Amino acid sequence: MTGFLSAQLDDDRIERRAKNGRNDRGDVTGIKTIRGGRVVVEVKDYNGEVKVKPWLDEAEIERGNDDAAIGVVVFKRRGIGYNNAAQHGVLMTLETFAQLLEGGTDT
Repeated sequence: MTGFLSAQLDDDRIERRAKNGRNDRGDVTGIKTIRGGRVVVEVKDYNGEVKVKPWLDEAEIERGNDDAAIGVVVFKRRGIGYNNAAQHGVLMTLETFAQLLEGGTDT
């Protein structure tokens, strides 16, 4: 997934982040909005189950831990291989989606 994003966004700073326990700041680092705000990405693979509330809650906590502008969840879709990351899903609140459409924030 990081390889796809790095290539798609032409940014080699996008990479997996080391876990920090309860102060976790997301699974992927190096992604920014077009205004320069940091984006926290939480990555999930639960054999086809999508757990909306706990995943979005976790992304929001990690967004706060990182003092990032945006927090989203990227999840592996059942039946889609890891080598086809472009077809995996992104989960976010409507508020986050609207912020992204507006260009994100710069914080």
